[in-house]
Amino acid sequence: MSSTAEIIAKNARLGGNTLKTISNENRSRLLYKIHDGLKANAKSIKEANQLDLQKAKEDSLADSLYKRLDLFKGDKFDTMLIGIKDVAELEDPVGKVRLARQLDENLDLYQVTAPVGALLVIFESRPEVIANITSLAIKSGNAAILKGGKESVHTFREISRIINTVISENEESTGIPASVIQLIETRQDVSDLLQQDLYIDLVVPRGSNELVRKIKSSTKIPVLGHADGICSIYLDSEADLAISKRITIDAKTSYPAGCNAVETILVNPEMPKWWEVLENLSKVGGVTLHVSADVKASYLDFLKQSGAQDDDAQGKIVDADESKDFDREFLSLDCAVKFVHSTEDAIAHINQHSSKHTDAIITENKAKAELFMKGVDSSGVYWNASTRFADGFRYGFGTEVGISTSKIHARGPVGLDGLVSYQYQLRGNGQVASDYIGSGGKKAFIHKNLDISNLRL
Repeated sequence: MSSTAEIIAKNARLGGNTLKTISNENRSRLLYKIHDGLKANAKSIKEANQLDLQKAKEDSLADSLYKRLDLFKGDKFDTMLIGIKDVAELEDPVGKVRLARQLDENLDLYQVTAPVGALLVIFESRPEVIANITSLAIKSGNAAILKGGKESVHTFREISRIINTVISENEESTGIPASVIQLIETRQDVSDLLQQDLYIDLVVPRGSNELVRKIKSSTKIPVLGHADGICSIYLDSEADLAISKRITIDAKTSYPAGCNAVETILVNPEMPKWWEVLENLSKVGGVTLHVSADVKASYLDFLKQSGAQDDDAQGKIVDADESKDFDREFLSLDCAVKFVHSTEDAIAHINQHSSKHTDAIITENKAKAELFMKGVDSSGVYWNASTRFADGFRYGFGTEVGISTSKIHARGPVGLDGLVSYQYQLRGNGQVASDYIGSGGKKAFIHKNLDISNLRL
């Protein structure tokens, strides 16, 4: 007798096998229907979200998690809806020809993009992720099993109910079965599904370091994700002061709980007026600076010389714990600060301490910038830009399934292209391998590359 997890996984595989045969027009049409359904039910979604927020307050949920949980803070809900339409309007990622080669007359080989298959996506707090993943999965021809955090259970259930209703109501017209998107709620469900490597092709954990590491150690299924967002910004000796202030305040304060928020600032002490960048962070941004001893001494000295009040400065300065502060994701208005004396030193520090998410250099020197971008071993490396740009929506992916710091398959913000693999299609006319050299025959292969521009299969 099949277990519940096996049934869910089998249904996902069957749903995915059907979905990948459905036209891009029908997949996109369904996404517009989902967008409209969520928009029309904004009131019920908000009511569900309020229940989660109320429970979060009662449970004294960490501020960073609480901010992620609030779906209607600012334009988050509207951005979620825009993301669904953006994905629907993107080019079809399935059926792209990456290689075409004539092996012999009427024997043509094609490398063609194809869906990964069945996805298991586990995430914490962010209720909008269900809409993000649903749109990416359907557009790319993948089935998805979704598990949200207990903190967002009411919001998650309501959004899931609406999505499943829309898919079911349109199954006859689109051909897309309801099993392409399935909801699970318990940790036991997750544990059981992580053993379904026969049916599930990829696990995508979106959440804490602890969650990602636990998933990776609990399954044979390939895992796509990142454990931390320890992002660094290096202020070079030739950094522009105004640009430095603008970028660092955005990277730290626009959304401190984001995995793309800066957590470490490396300062070249030869940068003119570097201390004004730190002063701007603490006084304007309310950031607590965890500074190394040499930075602290120099910073306070410059503040004295400029006439700043010591007590004002001291209130936002603490001694860095160098054994952990440069290896941690604060997810709050805190930032570690350290002196480095060259681009090479900055690269060495980042490669040792960063989580390979996103790191940036601020400089007017092109040679130093190019060295930094080649030398830093992260999935995203920026020159004179905020680390907050590390996002699928901002990259034009429509939305993202997650951010990957691995070096295989997909890296950085993972959108549609990260949810397709490829297969080889050989189109012949009765040929057999034994007719050719290497298998006992005498015929030679042509191996002529074909034009693939505008070719789709």
